[in-house]
Amino acid sequence: MSEFWQVAALAVATLATSWIATGQVLRWLDRRQIVDVPNHRSSHVRPTPRGGGIGLLAAALPALLVFALATTPMPWLPLILAAALLALISWHDDRGHVPARWRLLAQAAAVAAGLAVIDGRVFQGLLPAWLDPIVAGLAWIWFVNLTNFMDGIDGITGVEAASIGIGIALVGAPTAPALILAAASLGFLRWNWHPARLFMGDVGSVPLGYLIGALLLMLASDGQWAAALILPAYYLADASWTLARRLLQRKRVWEAHREHFYQQAVQRGWSHARVAATVGIVNIGLVVLALLSVDHPWSALAGAAFLVGATMARFGRA
Repeated sequence: MSEFWQVAALAVATLATSWIATGQVLRWLDRRQIVDVPNHRSSHVRPTPRGGGIGLLAAALPALLVFALATTPMPWLPLILAAALLALISWHDDRGHVPARWRLLAQAAAVAAGLAVIDGRVFQGLLPAWLDPIVAGLAWIWFVNLTNFMDGIDGITGVEAASIGIGIALVGAPTAPALILAAASLGFLRWNWHPARLFMGDVGSVPLGYLIGALLLMLASDGQWAAALILPAYYLADASWTLARRLLQRKRVWEAHREHFYQQAVQRGWSHARVAATVGIVNIGLVVLALLSVDHPWSALAGAAFLVGATMARFGRA
């Protein structure tokens, strides 16, 4: 069997496993009454099981392990172990509360382990060799957290993760891990599309953000830095702009809120499905721009900035 068909078979198996495993997790969460109860900061109106990311990871991590063992174990074995550790800590946070300093310490350790096995300089010589991994590590930690922050309505993170994974696979290596994460996200999306039967929870969003962040840094270190910025551009822009605005307003940035642009659209009457579908359509445009960035990075970046800015403006005045 050719490499293409091997990767395709692994992706299809991952999608099916994620679909089935997430359904089983839903039944288990229902029995245990592990639910997210709505409050004044929520975008949902009824108690919904939280922790569906367990099903996604139950498909993605074994598939990544198969890939790692079938090729070169490094760097994916350390990344898989780090993602599993983050999932464990995040699950405890979903069930109760883990202080922010311990969560950040675990994320920093996971990122340090990941940077140790990512070849090349992420910023392509723009920064001194000693500074490159420091800035890359801080960016990676921010991406982990913004993935968690942005997981605020039905379907949006499944759409985002699948889009980025497919985009990375189209632009270049690492193709198999990118498709595995995309497939696992699509399988999960079957249960998380509006009206969601269950939520991903931190147990899913934190390790998923970690693994996608690893793929984006690998893409950048391989020379495709513009594509690495373009593919997650909507999440990067919405989360970063909202954080900056809350900092200027002297609000507690670590507290849950409903101030992201996509949340403003929901508050103004858009359905979760319409917002998530709009993000998906925008992401198709970003994938096209990422492909164009291989030869025309600055033009593609300008196009991405316009597309994302227009989307945020539309959400903000929906």
